[in-house]
Amino acid sequence: MQRRTHRALVTGASGGIGAAIAEALAPHYTLLLAGRPSERLAEVATRWGATTVPLDLGDTDQITAAVAGLTELDLLVHNAGVAYPGRVGESTVAQWRETFEVNVTGPVALTLALLPALRAARGQVVFINSGAGLNVSPGLSSYSASKFALKAFADSLRIDEPLLRVTSIHPGRVDTTMQRDLVAYEGGEYDPTQFLAPQTVAQVVAQVAATPPDGHTHQVVIRPRGPVR
Repeated sequence: MQRRTHRALVTGASGGIGAAIAEALAPHYTLLLAGRPSERLAEVATRWGATTVPLDLGDTDQITAAVAGLTELDLLVHNAGVAYPGRVGESTVAQWRETFEVNVTGPVALTLALLPALRAARGQVVFINSGAGLNVSPGLSSYSASKFALKAFADSLRIDEPLLRVTSIHPGRVDTTMQRDLVAYEGGEYDPTQFLAPQTVAQVVAQVAATPPDGHTHQVVIRPRGPVR
């Protein structure tokens, strides 16, 4: 078995896209899976020989301490996120606050805490964004706004940190619990064949991570086959 010498930290790996990313990266990286402690996260970590890092992206005060022991990091994948389906008039300030804390402020705080380790490794940062971070759809007001902000942060990081390679990945709708909730809000019938598989997005992450060092992928847009959604 090949010895894994590179380190990757993935957020939101307890299920869905994050768990698929852990599986895709496991053959090549020593994995750190960051998130709130849960049985699901522990199961994913055990399955792929990963280490869990207790982390709450909504509590920025404890993020620096949670990753203080990392001196080098080759890959940081920001996957964790929340969404509250609803049009502007249906949303609440509390929902907007939580959405931005988890989807924007948390990733910013984690990136800042890990900048020395990423610089030391000349590492990569991958943001799992969304099609909603490029085009706004009805019923995704706070989520879309947070994803636009996350893209702007990724673009700024790419410009300001020339030692790093920074990529935003914008999937269309993916077969996850979040999408089931959104379809239920829309009053539609859920058909998983109309959505991307989490493993498809994970393979895109693995391909970006495997880009030779003379290449820098800035942005990837991937949609389900068929009508663009």
